[in-house]
Amino acid sequence: MAIHYDVQDEVAVITIDRPEVANAVDRPTAEALADAFRRVESSDDVNVAVLAGANDTFCAGADLKAMREPGAPRASRVEPDGDGPVGPTRMLLGKPVIAAVEGHAVAGGLELAAWCDLRVAAEDAVFGVYCRRWGIPLMDGGTIRLARLIGHSHALDLILTGRGVHGEEALRIGLANRLVPTGQALAAAIELAHAIASPPQAALRSDRLSSYEQWSLPLDEALAGEYRHGMATLETGELFSGLDRYAAGEWRR
Repeated sequence: MAIHYDVQDEVAVITIDRPEVANAVDRPTAEALADAFRRVESSDDVNVAVLAGANDTFCAGADLKAMREPGAPRASRVEPDGDGPVGPTRMLLGKPVIAAVEGHAVAGGLELAAWCDLRVAAEDAVFGVYCRRWGIPLMDGGTIRLARLIGHSHALDLILTGRGVHGEEALRIGLANRLVPTGQALAAAIELAHAIASPPQAALRSDRLSSYEQWSLPLDEALAGEYRHGMATLETGELFSGLDRYAAGEWRR
């Protein structure tokens, strides 16, 4: 099985496991990966997901050898609608996703990591637009998300050169949110996921969604969208339990 799905309390851990190709994604794996995140979205038992790669590698991108097999889809046949070439990259989930990055997150693997809300990376992890070497364009949101995550100048540095970015530089430019010792990315990502899963979720999800939706909106529409999300959150009544806990002195802890 190329995709593993495990739930630890309120956290789903989704793992790409194709060691023979450095966790590169072929079409069946892309479909299974997208289905795994649809499962996250529909599950009442999951608040946060962690995306990882098995065998100390995050993901080497699309499986280029599989693309050359008879009958395999070529880039020109990628559909404008539906799932992305490596799976979930056209989705906007209602729940946070954290990437646990060991080894290489390159080409489509970098795009998967950029699709996640946060990235916990090992000190020797490598991010890069390695598909530049083979004349393959970014088609899983990389040109958009990289610029939004790390700024246009840093994004163009990666997109134009195809160079690898390691450890401290990845942290400095905002590509990695947390840097941990080699071999600890998954454990640290799960710990962070549990921390995010523990507060009241309605307001957290509302604020997260508003932060994504605002990109394509002028200020007045973005503020109106934030208001709508906020009012919908207040209608859940979650605020009142939070106020009760505050009044009981939980803020001191």
